[in-house]
Amino acid sequence: MDYQLEVVVLPVRDVDRSLTFYTERVGFALDVDYRPTHDFRVVQLTPPGSASSIQLVAAATDERPDPERSMYLVVADIEAAHRELQERGVDLGDIRHKSGGERWEGDWEPGVDPQRRDLASFLDFTDPDGNRWVLQERSFPRE
Repeated sequence: MDYQLEVVVLPVRDVDRSLTFYTERVGFALDVDYRPTHDFRVVQLTPPGSASSIQLVAAATDERPDPERSMYLVVADIEAAHRELQERGVDLGDIRHKSGGERWEGDWEPGVDPQRRDLASFLDFTDPDGNRWVLQERSFPRE
C-alpha cells in the first residue's frame, strides 16, 4: 500500500494575510478558496511542482504554531530557490550545510555543501504565524 501525503493543515491567525504571503511571496498556487458560510472556509495552496498541498485554517487567538514543527520542501537548486524567494521579499535564513562529510553529528557550516551532496544543504523561512519551512537540496528524483 502506498501512502501519498496530500495535505498538511496549517493553523494561522489571519487566513487572508497568510494567503497573500504564500501566493505573492512564496509562489504557491491557489487551488481552492471556498467559503459557503461565514463560519466555514477552505483555502488550499500547492507549492510549485509539489504533489502535496497545505490548507490554511484559522487558529484560536491563543494558539501558536509549535516552533519545533517544521515542514520540508525539497528543491533541486537551493541557491536558485534562495534568490527566487529573496526577490519575492521572503525573510530567509542563511544557506547552510552539514559539516563533517558523510558522518554528520549535528554541526553546520555556512553556504552550500561544497560537493553538492544530496540532502546536505538547507535554508529556512517562517510564515507570518511562525510556521517554519525548511528547504533541502536534492538533485535526484524521489522514487
